Amino acid sequence: MSSTPVPAHFPDILRQYPLAGRYVSAAPYGSGHINDTFVVHFDEGRPAPKRYIAQRINHNIFKNVPALMANVQRVTAHLVARTGPDSRALALALTQDGRAVIRDEFGGWWRLYHFVEGAHTVDRVTNEAEAREAAVAFGNFQAQLADLPGGRLEETIPNFHHTRSRFENFRRAVTEDSAGRAKEVQSEIAFAFSREADADVLLALLAKGEVSERVTHNDTKINNVMLDDATHRSVAVIDLDTVMPGLPLYDFGEMMRTSASSTAEDDPQADNMRLELPYFRVLVEGYLASAVGGVLNATERAHLGFAGKLMTYENGLRFLTDYLQGDTYYKIKHPRHNLDRCRTQFALVRSIEAQQDAIRRILEEVAGV
Repeated sequence: MSSTPVPAHFPDILRQYPLAGRYVSAAPYGSGHINDTFVVHFDEGRPAPKRYIAQRINHNIFKNVPALMANVQRVTAHLVARTGPDSRALALALTQDGRAVIRDEFGGWWRLYHFVEGAHTVDRVTNEAEAREAAVAFGNFQAQLADLPGGRLEETIPNFHHTRSRFENFRRAVTEDSAGRAKEVQSEIAFAFSREADADVLLALLAKGEVSERVTHNDTKINNVMLDDATHRSVAVIDLDTVMPGLPLYDFGEMMRTSASSTAEDDPQADNMRLELPYFRVLVEGYLASAVGGVLNATERAHLGFAGKLMTYENGLRFLTDYLQGDTYYKIKHPRHNLDRCRTQFALVRSIEAQQDAIRRILEEVAGV
């Protein structure tokens, strides 16, 4: 749960929206690392309150908020149009004058979503059915955006999954050692350098035209899928800030990293982290059974397992880079939080490497490669 308090001027934000009823309350909501998120309750004279999700966008991370929100507005409108008026696709609430985002007197950027009722998220996959549902949801999401009109989306975070750029950021962080921490993490630094060649594999395939750029989510954690309270089927994909051009393999790899792993990414005992092969199998099955499954070529299908390794390695690099720079990017709960995150990711990389033969067999059986 986010611990950021509701700001005192929050009612002034809400007054800019044509909201029916009486404002009752707002409270921190969710477990995201980046934005400040609040659930808002309005009394419309019904037994249950009307709820919204308000977010203060982290403009230190998202440097061009208007471009970000232009993306989000295009994507949400397209998804609502594709899925119909009775769907529960994520939908923006617009201001009195039709804006998707507003700026407050303190320079903060705010947006408002309609709450997706009758659904919930989970922070970790608890069974194979959830993993499969997430894979189907994200695969369908990619397919639904294949005909998004209006030209190429903006890159909301340039080079977000450009692993070579992430590696060079890490290299600079080691050289500069601005927080004086490099000496204590020499084994992690050595591990990162030993896998440098992996950073270029998918980029080389893209350059040769063997894999294709598409509109992708780029943050395909299970908690970005809303599951119906009764059926546990997916009803909406959320957290659209990183929806932009990318590789489908990035999305699958991030799912594999987060939904086929044995423990939380910040478990202080990195030895607890390993790849769970049964979950990997159902992710492959669900992803290929989705609408995007028929679009992936043989090279993309063959690299599904590698994609999980790459995204895990990339996230380990990012956590280690942030630790070396003094924890300036991710929210942390204690001084070694980013180091714990890094160590679990590198442990997962080792586990994926140790199970390459089993991964290959699953891809042969399920993906036909």
